[in-house]
Amino acid sequence: MSEQMRAFGYICPDCGRAVYGERTQFALCAAASGLVCDCGRSELTAQPAERDYRITVPCGVCGGEHRAEVPARQILRGEGAALACPETGQLCCYIGEPARVAAALRELEIAVEKGKEGGGEAFVDDVIMYEVLSELKEIAARDGVSCSCGARGCALEVRGGAVDLVCRQCGARLRIPAATDEDLDRLCCQYTLTIKGRG
Repeated sequence: MSEQMRAFGYICPDCGRAVYGERTQFALCAAASGLVCDCGRSELTAQPAERDYRITVPCGVCGGEHRAEVPARQILRGEGAALACPETGQLCCYIGEPARVAAALRELEIAVEKGKEGGGEAFVDDVIMYEVLSELKEIAARDGVSCSCGARGCALEVRGGAVDLVCRQCGARLRIPAATDEDLDRLCCQYTLTIKGRG
């Protein structure tokens, strides 16, 4: 019987990406664990201390860093724990069963992206927006987003009925409609996306 895995998830305050990782219960008991974002500029740490774990969380909600002590039983067993940003009250970190953490992290990522737009603009269709964002993240994960200026990757700006892909190098934008089933169907046919750079 394989050892149970525990998952950690947070949003990087620097690049805005969801950061997800799994550790075995043995690894968590044996020593401090760290989860570093791919950009290398943020890291969640979990340090065992007697009956608790000292957790340091980079917060994608307020941009700061928070510390908390969580009972070991929540880290190692059961549904786990969710940590809230003390500045905003919004959950910013999830620890526990991999499936639950992965699902909660997807919702948090969308909430954080929406919050960057001020939170005042509702989505035309929440389900379509969720699917479009998921598809865009899959395209980005396979390095499928580029700009004609030569840059790879992009930043995302979420609108009410669209998502803007923004080149981090030249600032050019590509707007992806995200309001109807047709918008989603068109995006699903795209393996790569190219932003028209500023010449």
